[in-house]
Amino acid sequence: MELKEIGEFGFIERFSPEFKSLLTKNVFGIGDDCAILPMNDTEDLLVTTDMLIEDIHFLREKITPWQLGYKSVAVNLSDLAAMGATPIGTFLSIAIPPGVDVEYLDELMKGYHAISDRYQTPLLGGDTTKSVKHLAINVCAIGKCPKGQAKLRSGAQAGDVVCVTGSLGDSAGGLQVLLNQLESNEDTYYLLKKHHQPEPRIELGETLVNLNRVHSMMDISDGIASDLKHILKASGKAAKIELNKLPISDQLKRVSQQQNWQPEELAVGGGEDYELLFTLESSLLEPLQRLFLEQFGQTVFPIGVIEKGEPEIHWVKEGKKVQFGKTGFNHFQ
Repeated sequence: MELKEIGEFGFIERFSPEFKSLLTKNVFGIGDDCAILPMNDTEDLLVTTDMLIEDIHFLREKITPWQLGYKSVAVNLSDLAAMGATPIGTFLSIAIPPGVDVEYLDELMKGYHAISDRYQTPLLGGDTTKSVKHLAINVCAIGKCPKGQAKLRSGAQAGDVVCVTGSLGDSAGGLQVLLNQLESNEDTYYLLKKHHQPEPRIELGETLVNLNRVHSMMDISDGIASDLKHILKASGKAAKIELNKLPISDQLKRVSQQQNWQPEELAVGGGEDYELLFTLESSLLEPLQRLFLEQFGQTVFPIGVIEKGEPEIHWVKEGKKVQFGKTGFNHFQ
């Protein structure tokens, strides 16, 4: 059997149950965006790690070293945001192949510092080694949140509204701009920036963690077709998602029309949007939208509802059920 037949999460499921017996009281491991460790009487420590590999997660000739340094931190801070944590610090491990000069690495670390400074997240250590061929960057991020309040994937309840914090598909559109070498204009620049320089939703996560009627949460890294299924499986619920309610930017719509792309497919299966995906009690939706407009100048977007049933997504468009085959990003396919 090849790994592409089961994917990364199928692989994880093969060994993760054996490690659950090693967990001590109040420690949560594999299964959410971060591990949770007791820190003191009022706070929990959250830990996450993510890896970026050249030619898999980025094309070195298509991204500036500054952008790469920025993105390597952003994707990890997004995991902290996904559970409502405030960042404390990061650790960087980097494998450097021949041909990468010191000036390139200087620029990479300037990007790393820019986002670290923005979110007051110091670099605390790490490891540097040689690589035979590809540049590899692994970041471990740690954060804190109020004790017992971290948002998990397992709390979704029937009747919850499924929401996202921003437009979907822009990063996937940016990748297509790169791969197809599209002409630069305001719209393609916007999509490229979304792909190369995602913004972790730290402040939004810190707000949502304090709301008891927000029942489950994660970030969107592989696309909602894949990521929502993690919430459904952990919660033992189904979901109905309305494709016509997906928040799609005007920029993506215009470029999609010009290039004959299907923006809904990019929004559902593209991944790397790093918006927050969460479920909440329906009565909280309008007050939360007002709160977000007042505090952040943006709203949240309801895209469907949680239902009783087997963990699967029922896609609907203009009131009619549709077959939608997008499954989200899979590293091994």
